[in-house]
Amino acid sequence: MVVQTELSEAEIDRVFHALATATRRDILRRTVEREQSVSELARDYDMSFAAVQKHVAVLEEARLIIKRAEGRERLVRANPEMIARARALLARYEELWRARVAALDELLAGPSTSSGTQPISDRNNDTTQGD
Repeated sequence: MVVQTELSEAEIDRVFHALATATRRDILRRTVEREQSVSELARDYDMSFAAVQKHVAVLEEARLIIKRAEGRERLVRANPEMIARARALLARYEELWRARVAALDELLAGPSTSSGTQPISDRNNDTTQGD
């Protein structure tokens, strides 16, 4: 089975939007641990059941969670495939920024003295003593 790792721009927007709120990140964390009903989730938040349902809907739209019906209950669990895709996306961003920071560090370190040339600041301190 081949797992697609590339996300479309719309999917990326939905994932970042879904993860932008602490409540949604907490719901995702809790559903990674175990499947729970929306009612169970709602009990632990100081907000209405409808508000929790809206948070769940945003996570579901981003495909970070999967919701299924069991009788009258709606059970929610994390979607490991989409979480892996989001993690891969974040890893690429981390790689990009690490490369940029490394390039900046190199630039700020100045020219290398191993090439036989002296840094400008050292050349300015050398004075030729005349007679």
